[in-house]
Formats: sequence, C-alpha cells, structure tokens
Amino acid sequence: MSGLPPMVHHPDYSFPFPPKHRFPMAKFGLLADYLRGQGLLTPDNTYRPGKCRDHWLNQTHSPDYLARFINNTLSRDEQRQMNLPWSEGLVKRTLLAPSGTVLTAQLALHQGLACHLAGGTHHAHYDHASGFCILNDLAIATHVLLKQSDVRQVLIFDCDVHQGDGTAALLKNDEGAFTCSIHCETNFPFTKQTSDMDVGLPNGMEDDDYLDVVDTTLNEALRRCSPDIVLYDAGVDVFSGDPLGRLNISEAGIRQRDRLVLSKLLHRGIPVATVIGGGYDDDRQALAKRHAIVVEVAAELWR
Repeated sequence: MSGLPPMVHHPDYSFPFPPKHRFPMAKFGLLADYLRGQGLLTPDNTYRPGKCRDHWLNQTHSPDYLARFINNTLSRDEQRQMNLPWSEGLVKRTLLAPSGTVLTAQLALHQGLACHLAGGTHHAHYDHASGFCILNDLAIATHVLLKQSDVRQVLIFDCDVHQGDGTAALLKNDEGAFTCSIHCETNFPFTKQTSDMDVGLPNGMEDDDYLDVVDTTLNEALRRCSPDIVLYDAGVDVFSGDPLGRLNISEAGIRQRDRLVLSKLLHRGIPVATVIGGGYDDDRQALAKRHAIVVEVAAELWR
C-alpha cells in the first residue's frame, strides 16, 4: 500500500472551454496540477478511468436522452437547462467522469479511502440536465455498487451548498441507497426533491453552527443506515466568497468539515469515496486549492 490514498483523475476532465463561462471547467486540471506540486498526486497513486459503460449509464438515465446529448440533438430548451456549450470535449469528459466515481468507489472498497478529482454532478435527472450537471455520477455509481454482492447499503453524504435533487429523485426507490443532503435552503434548486435526510441551512451560516450540523447529521445518518460505503460530496461552494453559495464558511471551516467526516467514517471502518462537488470562484487557482482540501485531509488521515 502506498503512502498516499488512491486518486482518480483524467486529463480530459478539463478541455478548451469559454474562460468567462460561469462553470469553471479549468478547475479539474488546475486541481491535479496543484496536487502534483504538493507531492500528493503521483504516478504511484493515480488511477485513470475509461469511458463509462453503456449499461451503467442506461440503468440510471434515459437511453434516448443519452443519445440526443451525445449526438448534439437536444432541443433548445434542453440545451438551456444544460447551460454548457456542447462540444466533442464536453461529451468525452461527461462520459468519463461517472466512470471515475465508480472507479473511486471500487478503490475505496478495497483500500478504505479514495479520492476522485471530479464528480458530484448531483443535479442531473433521469432525462434532463440541470445546474451544469449532465449525468449523475453519484446515482450511477450507487446503482453499480448495489449490484455487487458485498454492497447492500450506500450512503450519499452530500455537503455541496445546493441540494442533491437529482440524486434524491434517481435513488428514491432504491432501498439500498440512503441520500443525505445538507444545503442552503434558499439556494438552487428552487424546487427541492425529497432525500432520505434533508437539512436546509439559513443564509449566512458560519463555521461553528455549520460544523455542529454536519456532525449531528452524519451521526443521525449512520444511526439510520448501516452503509458498506459512503460517497462523500465535499462541495466547496459553501465558502463565504463563492458567487453561488450564500453561506459564510471559511476555508478553515471546510477543512474541519472534511476532517470531521472522513475521520468519523474511517474510525468506524466504513470505506469512503470522495468527490469534489461544486465550487465557482472566478479565481480558478484559489478554487483549485480549495477543492484540494478534502484530498489533503484524506492524505493526512491515510498517513
């Protein structure tokens, strides 16, 4: 076993993209570059996913929707919902990222902890995109995991500032999936879905109150389900300076949150796979470093 936790990345997660677009597509490459510079992403602990298998996609999403996205035949309204300019590069990275979350989960099952340097596209629904999310990697990975004989219960612990509405909708009839979302109540999506546990936070919440809620909620989720693995969405759009956030959490608070979540799960012997979730800062370098927090904490705990 290496001195670092396994990490999943693909160079095609970032591709040429309009630099002024609200979605910071460059952050995935910048995150990998930063982690290499810190000595946390090395050839020995880097895993590269392949294209997501068709049957994995089709057991979560509409085959017709998938075909129309891939072939660039979405309607104008559907393109507006997607809110990302279609390109071959977008198709390629969209079909890679869910496979990356599956690979991360498989690595976590075998090694106890693994980090995906992408993922957390929790707004995507069965037959339409939403909130910059085209395919729901958390739901896709959950469905793949539940078909394994050694996984009976998956907990999705979602700390992105926005509710994981697509995940809740896609997994609502799956007894083996427990969805938990801690989010800003007044933020997007403005029509919420019903997760197994939803905790809506008020605008402007600060570190201490936030960390109390995360701790209490994780304890309650673990009381209500006995997960064989946790998929942890470590969104950094809770940060006080995030343009799409509405909470007032410091970077130190984010670090404390990630340490709280990961240490509690590892102490209980529950495998955990992390995804980076949302973050929209116009300072892309600062954003990449913020997304690196969960990886840095994972590396500290691993050692």
